[in-house]
Amino acid sequence: MKYTQATLNKIEQVLEEAGYIVRMERGTFQSGYCILEQKKVVVLNKFLQLEGKINTMMDLVPQLQVNPEELSPEAKKTYLDIIERHRLAASDDAATDSNQA
Repeated sequence: MKYTQATLNKIEQVLEEAGYIVRMERGTFQSGYCILEQKKVVVLNKFLQLEGKINTMMDLVPQLQVNPEELSPEAKKTYLDIIERHRLAASDDAATDSNQA
């Protein structure tokens, strides 16, 4: 994915269509974000650069409860792309770990 504002907007659209509120706030976030599960609120550190916001949200989306069938076609495509990238990264990490063992 490209590190552009349009990419960030697409990821935010996925979360918003899944019922999450995305807020950019300042605070002492260890990981760049905070999830309030019961309220479906995602808070990102507003001081992250664009690339950091995108990377953080790419790491975050697979952890959330999202039903792809409830998303618009464009948001569903973005969501499935994020999930596939996450799956590939996880399998690459597993292969690296097994090679080092």
